[in-house]
Amino acid sequence: MSEVYVGMSADLIHPGHLNILNEASKLGNVTVGLLTDKAIASYKRLPYLKYDQRKVILENLKSVNKVIPQETLDYRPNLEKLRPDFVVHGDDWKEGIQKNTRQQVLDTLDKWNGKLIEVPYTEGISSTQLSKALKEIGTTPDIRRARLRRLIQSKKIVRIIEAHNGLTGLIVENINVEVNGEIREFDGMWASSLTDSTSMGKPDIEAVDITSRVNNINNLVEVTTKPIIFDGDTGGKIEHFVFTVRTLERLGVSAVIIEDKIGLKKNSLFGTDVQQFQDSIEDFSKKIEAGRAARITDDFMVIARIESLILKAGMEDALKRAKAYIEAGADAIMIHSKEKSPNEILEFCHKYQKFDRKVPIIAVPSSYNTITEDELADAGVNVVIYANQLLRSAYPAMLDTAKSILTHRRSYESRDNCISIKEILELIPGTK
Repeated sequence: MSEVYVGMSADLIHPGHLNILNEASKLGNVTVGLLTDKAIASYKRLPYLKYDQRKVILENLKSVNKVIPQETLDYRPNLEKLRPDFVVHGDDWKEGIQKNTRQQVLDTLDKWNGKLIEVPYTEGISSTQLSKALKEIGTTPDIRRARLRRLIQSKKIVRIIEAHNGLTGLIVENINVEVNGEIREFDGMWASSLTDSTSMGKPDIEAVDITSRVNNINNLVEVTTKPIIFDGDTGGKIEHFVFTVRTLERLGVSAVIIEDKIGLKKNSLFGTDVQQFQDSIEDFSKKIEAGRAARITDDFMVIARIESLILKAGMEDALKRAKAYIEAGADAIMIHSKEKSPNEILEFCHKYQKFDRKVPIIAVPSSYNTITEDELADAGVNVVIYANQLLRSAYPAMLDTAKSILTHRRSYESRDNCISIKEILELIPGTK
């Protein structure tokens, strides 16, 4: 029989997929090249189902003879290996990001006189529609919590931005842009101590208690599905930190980041301009160990934030602490800097790559904001956090509007700063 190749994501199987597979099976033995999580995440959102789950579903369809991994969006490696008589695909890839992929398939098949068969698009249903419907249903704490680890394993770099209330959570959940055929979106949310405090009009000195900050987490989980990383400041006393871990894990938060400082919390970007004290390696390692011991699942991450570069303790101290914190069980390392240049972060990453034992690296380019995500990824950074930009951009806009109303004694002149009342009513699902 003829050999037939079908490349699929198969995240949300629907009649359109079944139609393609049925048409393919009429031509011969069907091998499905199932795109891995990494391949899918290279051009759109991470799939809801893991690779092994999607593989099991396909293997149990009578129209499928074999399932193999397709490691990239590019079909050519598998095609060169299998040299199929036919490749079958829906006819909806003639435009957009897969247009070039289609041409590559045609050029490759020409080498052995293979043929591309394109099945007409099934009207009335699509993976995009199903994905939208799933978002409206929501998610569970277990699914949300596990998603961060999957993202780190699948993406070149994971993109996180702060969300300090339900409205900013909706922005993070829904905003995306298309650049050269690639759909870019934020992968998750950063529950920042700074923005939580500032939005309440309070200083960033751990004046806002955990219970109040958990209220914001509740607001976020009610209207979003993406993973959340919690800014745990110093973590407080070890005895208190274990309860913080349990609370966050129960809510579906993916990770907590704690910094190796003690005493009254001062924002790191003050550096040595204010008095700040770094914890001992031994005591902070005990806090990491206690946090890990308190969690119920392996999905929840306890992440160590190193303040050595902030406090001018030196690069060697930062590297020494990284090794110790990894040994204590830290699931990732966040390295922080207040310099305008990314040089010391890049130096740390370069030396870190020589470690025998490594965990993911997290960077927060608030001050060294000229560096790109690609440059960070090339240096070995796995997660980038945009830690406060939404709140910082909202305040100037609100200030301008308030000044305009005071100046003109009416709101007409501020209208360009505002979305319409109709838009605000339609912004939140369920308002109508």
